[in-house]
Amino acid sequence: MKLLHAADFHLDSPFRRLGTRQAAQRRRELRELPARLAALARDEQVDLVLLPGDLFDSERVYPETIQALTEALADIPAPVFISPGNHDCYHPASPYDMALWPENVHIFTSASVTGVSLPSLNCVVHGCAFTAGRREDDPLSGFSAPRDGRIHLLCLHGEVSQQGGVYAPIAPHSLAGAGVQYAALGHIHTRTELQWAGPVAWAYPGCPEGRGFDECGEKGALIVSLDCGQVQARFRPLCRRRYSIRRTELSRFPQALELCPPEDLVRWILTGESAVPPDLAALSRLASAHCFYAEVLDETTLPQNLWARQEENSLTGLFLREMRRRLEEAGESERPTLLLAARFGLAALEQGEDIRP
Repeated sequence: MKLLHAADFHLDSPFRRLGTRQAAQRRRELRELPARLAALARDEQVDLVLLPGDLFDSERVYPETIQALTEALADIPAPVFISPGNHDCYHPASPYDMALWPENVHIFTSASVTGVSLPSLNCVVHGCAFTAGRREDDPLSGFSAPRDGRIHLLCLHGEVSQQGGVYAPIAPHSLAGAGVQYAALGHIHTRTELQWAGPVAWAYPGCPEGRGFDECGEKGALIVSLDCGQVQARFRPLCRRRYSIRRTELSRFPQALELCPPEDLVRWILTGESAVPPDLAALSRLASAHCFYAEVLDETTLPQNLWARQEENSLTGLFLREMRRRLEEAGESERPTLLLAARFGLAALEQGEDIRP
Protein backbone atom coordinates (compact mmCIF):
# COMPACT_ATOMS: atom_id res chain seq x y z
CA MET A 1 0.00 0.00 0.00
CA LYS A 2 1.15 3.50 -0.81
CA LEU A 3 -0.28 6.62 0.81
CA LEU A 4 0.19 10.37 0.59
CA HIS A 5 0.53 12.17 3.92
CA ALA A 6 0.27 15.97 4.05
CA ALA A 7 -0.94 18.46 6.66
CA ASP A 8 -0.98 22.08 7.82
CA PHE A 9 -1.81 23.84 4.54
CA HIS A 10 -3.12 26.89 6.46
CA LEU A 11 -5.05 28.08 3.41
CA ASP A 12 -6.01 31.77 3.49
CA SER A 13 -3.16 32.68 5.81
CA PRO A 14 -2.96 36.50 6.09
CA PHE A 15 0.81 36.82 5.42
CA ARG A 16 0.84 39.96 7.56
CA ARG A 17 4.59 40.48 7.20
CA LEU A 18 4.22 41.07 3.47
CA GLY A 19 2.77 44.08 1.72
CA THR A 20 -0.84 44.03 0.53
CA ARG A 21 -0.02 43.03 -3.05
CA GLN A 22 2.47 40.33 -2.11
CA ALA A 23 0.20 38.93 0.61
CA ALA A 24 -2.67 38.61 -1.87
CA GLN A 25 -0.36 36.88 -4.34
CA ARG A 26 0.84 34.43 -1.69
CA ARG A 27 -2.76 33.58 -0.75
CA ARG A 28 -3.51 32.90 -4.42
CA GLU A 29 -0.44 30.70 -4.68
CA LEU A 30 -1.38 28.86 -1.50
CA ARG A 31 -4.80 28.24 -3.04
CA GLU A 32 -3.01 26.36 -5.84
CA LEU A 33 -1.49 23.94 -3.33
CA PRO A 34 -4.41 21.41 -3.36
CA ALA A 35 -4.07 21.05 -7.14
CA ARG A 36 -0.35 20.32 -6.75
CA LEU A 37 -1.20 17.79 -4.06
CA ALA A 38 -3.71 16.08 -6.36
CA ALA A 39 -1.14 15.97 -9.16
CA LEU A 40 1.36 14.34 -6.79
CA ALA A 41 -1.23 11.76 -5.71
CA ARG A 42 -1.90 10.86 -9.34
CA ASP A 43 1.79 10.81 -10.22
CA GLU A 44 2.59 8.47 -7.33
CA GLN A 45 -0.58 6.39 -7.88
CA VAL A 46 -1.28 6.35 -4.15
CA ASP A 47 -4.00 4.19 -2.61
CA LEU A 48 -4.90 6.68 0.12
CA VAL A 49 -4.47 10.32 1.06
CA LEU A 50 -4.29 11.27 4.75
CA LEU A 51 -4.63 14.95 5.69
CA PRO A 52 -4.39 15.41 9.49
CA GLY A 53 -5.66 18.92 9.95
CA ASP A 54 -5.13 22.66 9.74
CA LEU A 55 -5.95 22.70 6.06
CA PHE A 56 -7.49 26.12 6.74
CA ASP A 57 -5.79 28.83 8.77
CA SER A 58 -9.03 29.85 10.47
CA GLU A 59 -12.81 29.66 10.22
CA ARG A 60 -12.82 32.64 7.84
CA VAL A 61 -12.32 31.01 4.46
CA TYR A 62 -12.82 32.52 1.02
CA PRO A 63 -15.41 30.64 -1.10
CA GLU A 64 -12.85 30.26 -3.90
CA THR A 65 -10.50 28.55 -1.43
CA ILE A 66 -13.07 25.92 -0.52
CA GLN A 67 -13.84 25.45 -4.21
CA ALA A 68 -10.15 25.00 -5.04
CA LEU A 69 -9.75 22.41 -2.27
CA THR A 70 -12.89 20.39 -3.02
CA GLU A 71 -12.24 20.34 -6.77
CA ALA A 72 -8.63 19.23 -6.26
CA LEU A 73 -9.58 16.43 -3.85
CA ALA A 74 -12.27 15.23 -6.30
CA ASP A 75 -9.50 14.81 -8.89
CA ILE A 76 -7.66 12.31 -6.69
CA PRO A 77 -8.53 8.74 -7.72
CA ALA A 78 -8.25 7.47 -4.13
CA PRO A 79 -10.01 7.88 -0.77
CA VAL A 80 -9.08 11.04 1.13
CA PHE A 81 -9.31 11.36 4.93
CA ILE A 82 -9.26 14.65 6.84
CA SER A 83 -8.87 15.11 10.60
CA PRO A 84 -9.65 18.76 11.46
CA GLY A 85 -7.04 20.47 13.63
CA ASN A 86 -6.91 23.30 16.13
CA HIS A 87 -6.95 26.04 13.46
CA ASP A 88 -9.80 24.50 11.46
CA CYS A 89 -11.68 22.64 14.19
CA TYR A 90 -14.95 20.95 13.31
CA HIS A 91 -18.29 22.36 14.45
CA PRO A 92 -21.66 22.90 12.75
CA ALA A 93 -20.68 26.27 11.26
CA SER A 94 -17.14 25.32 10.23
CA PRO A 95 -16.04 25.14 6.56
CA TYR A 96 -16.01 21.36 6.91
CA ASP A 97 -19.74 21.36 7.62
CA MET A 98 -20.72 24.06 5.13
CA ALA A 99 -18.95 22.84 1.99
CA LEU A 100 -20.10 20.18 -0.47
CA TRP A 101 -17.35 17.57 -0.36
CA PRO A 102 -16.62 14.96 -3.05
CA GLU A 103 -17.67 11.37 -2.45
CA ASN A 104 -14.08 10.17 -2.06
CA VAL A 105 -13.50 12.48 0.96
CA HIS A 106 -14.22 11.46 4.54
CA ILE A 107 -13.99 14.04 7.33
CA PHE A 108 -13.68 12.87 10.92
CA THR A 109 -16.10 14.94 13.01
CA SER A 110 -15.93 13.32 16.46
CA ALA A 111 -13.46 14.12 19.23
CA SER A 112 -13.30 10.38 19.89
CA VAL A 113 -11.33 8.12 17.57
CA THR A 114 -13.53 6.37 15.01
CA GLY A 115 -12.63 4.05 12.16
CA VAL A 116 -13.62 3.76 8.51
CA SER A 117 -13.23 0.40 6.80
CA LEU A 118 -11.92 0.13 3.24
CA PRO A 119 -12.53 -3.51 2.26
CA SER A 120 -10.92 -3.13 -1.16
CA LEU A 121 -7.64 -2.26 0.54
CA ASN A 122 -8.10 -4.57 3.56
CA CYS A 123 -7.58 -1.42 5.59
CA VAL A 124 -9.15 0.67 8.35
CA VAL A 125 -8.38 4.38 8.76
CA HIS A 126 -8.87 5.76 12.27
CA GLY A 127 -9.09 9.42 13.15
CA CYS A 128 -10.75 12.15 15.18
CA ALA A 129 -11.29 15.89 15.07
CA PHE A 130 -10.56 18.95 17.11
CA THR A 131 -13.99 20.31 18.03
CA ALA A 132 -12.50 23.42 19.67
CA GLY A 133 -9.28 25.39 19.37
CA ARG A 134 -7.67 23.62 22.33
CA ARG A 135 -7.63 20.06 23.57
CA GLU A 136 -5.72 19.04 26.70
CA ASP A 137 -6.58 15.32 26.84
CA ASP A 138 -4.69 12.58 24.99
CA PRO A 139 -6.89 11.61 22.01
CA LEU A 140 -5.39 8.10 21.97
CA SER A 141 -5.97 7.39 25.66
CA GLY A 142 -7.67 4.00 25.84
CA PHE A 143 -7.63 3.46 22.07
CA SER A 144 -6.20 0.35 20.43
CA ALA A 145 -7.01 -0.95 16.98
CA PRO A 146 -8.12 -4.61 16.86
CA ARG A 147 -5.70 -7.29 15.73
CA ASP A 148 -7.85 -8.64 12.92
CA GLY A 149 -5.38 -9.09 10.07
CA ARG A 150 -6.28 -5.79 8.42
CA ILE A 151 -3.97 -2.79 7.93
CA HIS A 152 -4.80 -0.13 10.51
CA LEU A 153 -3.80 3.50 9.95
CA LEU A 154 -4.18 6.63 12.04
CA CYS A 155 -4.88 10.17 10.80
CA LEU A 156 -4.55 12.60 13.71
CA HIS A 157 -3.77 16.22 14.49
CA GLY A 158 -1.81 16.61 17.73
CA GLU A 159 1.58 16.87 19.39
CA VAL A 160 3.61 13.87 20.54
CA SER A 161 4.61 14.90 24.06
CA GLN A 162 5.61 13.44 27.39
CA GLN A 163 4.72 16.70 29.12
CA GLY A 164 1.11 17.22 28.06
CA GLY A 165 -0.10 20.35 26.33
CA VAL A 166 -3.14 22.10 24.92
CA TYR A 167 -3.10 20.75 21.36
CA ALA A 168 -4.12 17.11 21.76
CA PRO A 169 -0.95 15.87 23.51
CA ILE A 170 -0.21 12.31 22.41
CA ALA A 171 1.74 10.32 24.99
CA PRO A 172 4.38 8.08 23.38
CA HIS A 173 3.01 5.04 25.27
CA SER A 174 -0.47 5.78 23.89
CA LEU A 175 0.93 5.93 20.38
CA ALA A 176 2.89 2.71 20.92
CA GLY A 177 -0.28 0.95 22.09
CA ALA A 178 -2.54 2.24 19.30
CA GLY A 179 -2.12 -0.97 17.30
CA VAL A 180 -1.71 0.79 13.94
CA GLN A 181 0.97 0.28 11.32
CA TYR A 182 1.38 3.98 10.58
CA ALA A 183 0.25 7.19 12.29
CA ALA A 184 -0.06 10.17 9.95
CA LEU A 185 0.27 13.18 12.23
CA GLY A 186 -0.25 16.91 11.74
CA HIS A 187 0.42 20.07 13.77
CA ILE A 188 4.22 20.29 13.79
CA HIS A 189 5.39 22.39 10.84
CA THR A 190 8.89 20.90 10.70
CA ARG A 191 9.19 17.62 8.83
CA THR A 192 10.41 14.64 10.84
CA GLU A 193 12.05 11.47 9.67
CA LEU A 194 10.09 8.26 10.09
CA GLN A 195 10.02 7.48 13.80
CA TRP A 196 8.83 4.61 15.96
CA ALA A 197 6.82 4.34 19.14
CA GLY A 198 7.13 0.65 19.92
CA PRO A 199 5.78 -1.15 16.82
CA VAL A 200 4.04 1.97 15.46
CA ALA A 201 5.69 4.06 12.74
CA TRP A 202 4.82 7.76 12.72
CA ALA A 203 5.89 11.05 11.18
CA TYR A 204 5.05 14.69 10.66
CA PRO A 205 5.30 15.85 7.02
CA GLY A 206 5.65 19.49 8.09
CA CYS A 207 3.78 22.25 6.29
CA PRO A 208 3.81 22.10 2.46
CA GLU A 209 4.35 25.87 2.12
CA GLY A 210 6.41 28.04 4.44
CA ARG A 211 4.65 31.17 5.75
CA GLY A 212 7.47 32.86 7.65
CA PHE A 213 11.15 32.77 8.51
CA ASP A 214 10.45 30.15 11.17
CA GLU A 215 9.47 27.78 8.34
CA CYS A 216 12.51 27.87 6.08
CA GLY A 217 13.63 25.49 3.37
CA GLU A 218 11.96 22.99 1.08
CA LYS A 219 8.43 22.03 2.13
CA GLY A 220 6.15 19.27 0.92
CA ALA A 221 4.52 15.94 1.72
CA LEU A 222 5.44 12.34 2.51
CA ILE A 223 4.90 9.30 0.34
CA VAL A 224 4.60 6.35 2.71
CA SER A 225 4.85 2.73 1.59
CA LEU A 226 3.68 -0.24 3.66
CA ASP A 227 4.76 -3.69 2.54
CA CYS A 228 4.63 -6.86 4.63
CA GLY A 229 4.99 -4.98 7.90
CA GLN A 230 7.76 -2.73 6.58
CA VAL A 231 7.18 1.04 6.51
CA GLN A 232 9.16 3.50 4.43
CA ALA A 233 8.66 7.23 3.88
CA ARG A 234 10.15 9.63 1.37
CA PHE A 235 9.76 13.36 0.96
CA ARG A 236 8.28 15.05 -2.10
CA PRO A 237 8.47 18.85 -2.42
CA LEU A 238 5.28 20.83 -3.05
CA CYS A 239 6.12 24.44 -2.18
CA ARG A 240 5.85 27.28 -4.68
CA ARG A 241 8.35 29.48 -2.82
CA ARG A 242 10.86 28.98 -0.02
CA TYR A 243 11.83 31.10 2.94
CA SER A 244 15.53 31.26 3.72
CA ILE A 245 17.88 33.09 6.09
CA ARG A 246 21.26 33.95 4.58
CA ARG A 247 24.31 35.47 6.26
CA THR A 248 26.83 37.45 4.27
CA GLU A 249 29.57 39.96 4.94
CA LEU A 250 28.47 43.48 4.14
CA SER A 251 31.27 43.85 1.59
CA ARG A 252 30.04 40.78 -0.31
CA PHE A 253 26.34 41.63 -0.22
CA PRO A 254 26.00 42.59 -3.93
CA GLN A 255 27.65 39.36 -5.06
CA ALA A 256 25.50 37.30 -2.68
CA LEU A 257 22.35 38.83 -4.17
CA GLU A 258 23.26 37.48 -7.59
CA LEU A 259 22.96 33.93 -6.21
CA CYS A 260 19.53 34.53 -4.66
CA PRO A 261 16.69 32.43 -6.18
CA PRO A 262 14.25 35.03 -7.60
CA GLU A 263 11.15 33.19 -6.34
CA ASP A 264 12.25 33.01 -2.70
CA LEU A 265 11.62 35.13 0.40
CA VAL A 266 14.97 35.91 2.01
CA ARG A 267 16.13 37.43 5.28
CA TRP A 268 19.66 38.72 4.84
CA ILE A 269 21.84 39.05 7.92
CA LEU A 270 24.83 41.33 7.37
CA THR A 271 28.06 40.45 9.13
CA GLY A 272 31.61 41.76 9.10
CA GLU A 273 32.93 45.16 10.15
CA SER A 274 31.49 48.61 9.51
CA ALA A 275 32.28 51.92 11.19
CA VAL A 276 28.75 53.19 10.49
CA PRO A 277 25.44 51.28 10.40
CA PRO A 278 24.51 50.04 6.92
CA ASP A 279 21.62 51.81 5.20
CA LEU A 280 19.15 48.98 5.69
CA ALA A 281 16.32 50.66 3.79
CA ALA A 282 18.47 51.11 0.69
CA LEU A 283 19.91 47.60 0.93
CA SER A 284 16.41 46.14 1.36
CA ARG A 285 15.27 47.90 -1.83
CA LEU A 286 18.30 46.52 -3.63
CA ALA A 287 17.65 42.99 -2.34
CA SER A 288 13.95 43.15 -3.24
CA ALA A 289 14.90 43.57 -6.88
CA HIS A 290 16.54 40.12 -6.77
CA CYS A 291 13.84 38.03 -5.06
CA PHE A 292 10.12 37.96 -4.28
CA TYR A 293 10.57 39.45 -0.81
CA ALA A 294 13.64 40.54 1.14
CA GLU A 295 14.49 42.04 4.47
CA VAL A 296 17.94 42.97 5.75
CA LEU A 297 19.19 42.82 9.33
CA ASP A 298 22.41 44.31 10.64
CA GLU A 299 24.83 42.22 12.67
CA THR A 300 27.99 44.04 11.62
CA THR A 301 30.44 45.11 14.32
CA LEU A 302 32.78 48.02 14.79
CA PRO A 303 36.18 47.63 13.10
CA GLN A 304 38.94 46.35 15.33
CA ASN A 305 41.06 49.45 14.63
CA LEU A 306 38.35 51.57 16.24
CA TRP A 307 38.32 49.39 19.35
CA ALA A 308 42.07 49.81 19.48
CA ARG A 309 41.47 53.47 20.31
CA GLN A 310 40.09 52.46 23.70
CA GLU A 311 43.67 52.72 24.98
CA GLU A 312 43.76 56.44 24.19
CA ASN A 313 43.95 58.84 27.13
CA SER A 314 40.96 60.77 25.84
CA LEU A 315 37.20 61.01 26.16
CA THR A 316 36.91 58.77 23.09
CA GLY A 317 39.12 56.16 24.76
CA LEU A 318 37.11 56.32 27.98
CA PHE A 319 33.85 55.94 26.04
CA LEU A 320 35.13 52.96 24.05
CA ARG A 321 36.43 51.22 27.18
CA GLU A 322 33.03 51.57 28.85
CA MET A 323 31.14 50.35 25.73
CA ARG A 324 33.51 47.39 25.32
CA ARG A 325 32.91 46.45 28.96
CA ARG A 326 29.14 46.61 28.49
CA LEU A 327 29.28 44.56 25.31
CA GLU A 328 31.30 41.83 26.99
CA GLU A 329 28.73 41.60 29.81
CA ALA A 330 25.65 41.87 27.58
CA GLY A 331 23.42 39.08 26.35
CA GLU A 332 22.88 38.44 22.64
CA SER A 333 19.63 40.42 22.56
CA GLU A 334 21.34 43.54 23.96
CA ARG A 335 24.40 43.57 21.70
CA PRO A 336 22.81 45.19 18.59
CA THR A 337 21.52 48.12 20.69
CA LEU A 338 24.89 48.59 22.40
CA LEU A 339 26.77 48.50 19.09
CA LEU A 340 24.42 51.12 17.73
CA ALA A 341 25.00 53.23 20.83
CA ALA A 342 28.76 52.92 20.33
CA ARG A 343 28.43 54.16 16.76
CA PHE A 344 26.26 57.11 17.78
CA GLY A 345 28.66 57.96 20.59
CA LEU A 346 31.69 57.90 18.32
CA ALA A 347 29.92 60.08 15.76
CA ALA A 348 29.07 62.61 18.48
CA LEU A 349 32.55 62.56 20.03
CA GLU A 350 34.24 63.01 16.67
CA GLN A 351 31.87 65.92 15.93
CA GLY A 352 30.42 64.09 12.96
CA GLU A 353 26.90 64.32 11.68
CA ASP A 354 24.19 62.05 12.95
CA ILE A 355 24.94 58.73 11.25
CA ARG A 356 21.32 57.69 11.00
CA PRO A 357 19.03 59.58 8.55
